[in-house]
Amino acid sequence: MVSIKEKMAYGLGDTASNIVFQTVMLFLTFFYTDIFGISPAFVGTMFLLVRIMDAVTDPLMGAFADRTQSKHGKFRPYLLWFALPFGVISVLAFTTPDLSENGKMIYAFVTYTLLMMVYTAINIPYCALGASLTDDPKERVSVQTYRFIFAFIGGVLVSACTLPLVEYFGQGDKAKGYQLTIMAMSILGVMMFLICFYGTKERVIPPKEQSGTYLQNFKTLWQNDQWRVLATATLFLMSGFVLRTTLAIYYIKYYLEMPDSISLIITLGMFGSIIGCIVANQLAKRFCKVKLYIAIQLVAATLCAASFFVPAEQAILAITLYVLWNMVFNTGTPLLWAKMADAVDYGQWKTGIRTTGMVYSSIVFFIKLGIAIGGATAGWLLAGYGYQADVVQSDATKTGLLLSFSLFPAIGSIAVAFIMRWYLLDNNKIAVISRELKQTTE
Repeated sequence: MVSIKEKMAYGLGDTASNIVFQTVMLFLTFFYTDIFGISPAFVGTMFLLVRIMDAVTDPLMGAFADRTQSKHGKFRPYLLWFALPFGVISVLAFTTPDLSENGKMIYAFVTYTLLMMVYTAINIPYCALGASLTDDPKERVSVQTYRFIFAFIGGVLVSACTLPLVEYFGQGDKAKGYQLTIMAMSILGVMMFLICFYGTKERVIPPKEQSGTYLQNFKTLWQNDQWRVLATATLFLMSGFVLRTTLAIYYIKYYLEMPDSISLIITLGMFGSIIGCIVANQLAKRFCKVKLYIAIQLVAATLCAASFFVPAEQAILAITLYVLWNMVFNTGTPLLWAKMADAVDYGQWKTGIRTTGMVYSSIVFFIKLGIAIGGATAGWLLAGYGYQADVVQSDATKTGLLLSFSLFPAIGSIAVAFIMRWYLLDNNKIAVISRELKQTTE
């Protein structure tokens, strides 16, 4: 059993991660276009290019973490080593030096690339750590539930505090306000990473005879067909999710015409996400996790698509749908990450080699690729529909924004529900695998 104290310490690691993750999803596109003055088309392309680099860095980070040997374990040391660099580079990414248009684009590209690299270095070992805390499938859902409750607390912190703090610190200078706001949040994030490091313990140890080259580990990973299902589903999941969350600010500001309510509405969505995570653990005890996850995606798609049919005048209904969508969609989040731990066990059961870091790093890559596709698509769609920063938008732009916020993201959830039909690790199968793995290690 993992104690509640340890689950909370582990969860604080994702609170720290989400200070940057949620800021990137909710505010970075808006920061680049409306504060730093970069074209949305370039922002979208930049997001995609950096994600292509992750195709190399993410799996290598996972393989490297699997080979790490230290007195602190395989994954925990990275929380200690990279906490401070993560905080410093976060501040640099939200700094606006006085440069030419080309200079701004180069600065944004370099700092965003560094931010994603250090995020990889700390977040992949952190994610893999969750599978090393316990080998109990039920406890894994509980661990991930705590993790994402705390993750969305970080999201609430970002959504509720970012814009007010920008105004407070900036005193009319939004560029300065963003920089100082991220600085304050980064200091808090560094402290949380250190609490996570000192408050957790790795218990699931790979077989001692496990070895092999990087290429052999990649081949072993590919033999894990359930990993392939999760990776594909994750790509579609995050593409739709990030498209919708990126455009949420634009939807509220320009379609609903409620710019002063952006923080409130986004924060209400985060509270919906927290409720979803809390509910997930209870639902997982009563229903098959695979069937439950498919149902969640179909309901989320329905709620998402329903926003298209709500006129701007019915703001309360629009906000209600947004909050409900966040709640339902994120009911599936702890289940997805528990499935990743199950896929690690499945890979060891099938091949005899435990590639925890490789499984998590490769799926994190698909998560970030989905983030890039969603973010890039948002930027391209804004440009394609004639969006111009901080002006009254045309009816055509508003219609395009509404379509991109509602129907397009719904397609992602529908695709995920379809792909998960090939995921075979239901509760009974996982119980068999867990029992046989224990017998081989005794």
